[in-house]
Amino acid sequence: MSEMWMPPHSARQWQLSDFSVVYTMWAVMMVAMMLPSAVPMIKAFNKSCRQRYGDDTSFSTLFSSAYLLIWFVFSIVLTLLQWQLHSLQWLSGMMENTNTFLTAGILTTAGVYQFTALKNACLQHCRSPFSFLLNAWQNGKWGAFNMGLIHGSTCVGCCWAQMLLMFAVGVMNITAMVLLTLFILLEKNFPANEPRFSQVTGVILCLWGGLILL
Repeated sequence: MSEMWMPPHSARQWQLSDFSVVYTMWAVMMVAMMLPSAVPMIKAFNKSCRQRYGDDTSFSTLFSSAYLLIWFVFSIVLTLLQWQLHSLQWLSGMMENTNTFLTAGILTTAGVYQFTALKNACLQHCRSPFSFLLNAWQNGKWGAFNMGLIHGSTCVGCCWAQMLLMFAVGVMNITAMVLLTLFILLEKNFPANEPRFSQVTGVILCLWGGLILL
């Protein structure tokens, strides 16, 4: 995509087609990176629907669609952020980071966020599918859709800072995208009350951000 499309340097020069290209890129990336980590929750939801309704297809479709809708909305935020970064010339035409302070700031922000209460609460939600279903169950198809929205919003709360890392390492860096996807999968599959993996990662990110400034 970066070889076929070059972003305008000025924010005023961006056309609807430019926003469409960037948004499509982020939306596809969000599906590829986040849907695998949602599989345990979707499977648990499917099982509950079969027990309650005898059929899980339509309910699971609504739940999954609502989950992805939240990430599609978040992709709008990422698109607008990229628009501004290109305007500031902090991203190159190949969508690579050109600003050391931006890289350090993103890494440090992501590292510090690993220690926050909000991150921990959202992560516990993602690690405990059956606990979420027991405490937040809503009947009917609208309930399934609403539960998907809740899960998607909590998932964004857990992973938004990690998504920003793509701006630090290169938006089109496929290797980084794969590694980040694997990290998210690993983090969400630890026991619910196990904070050490996230905390160690937070320390590494903060140190990485600090070293870049040296």
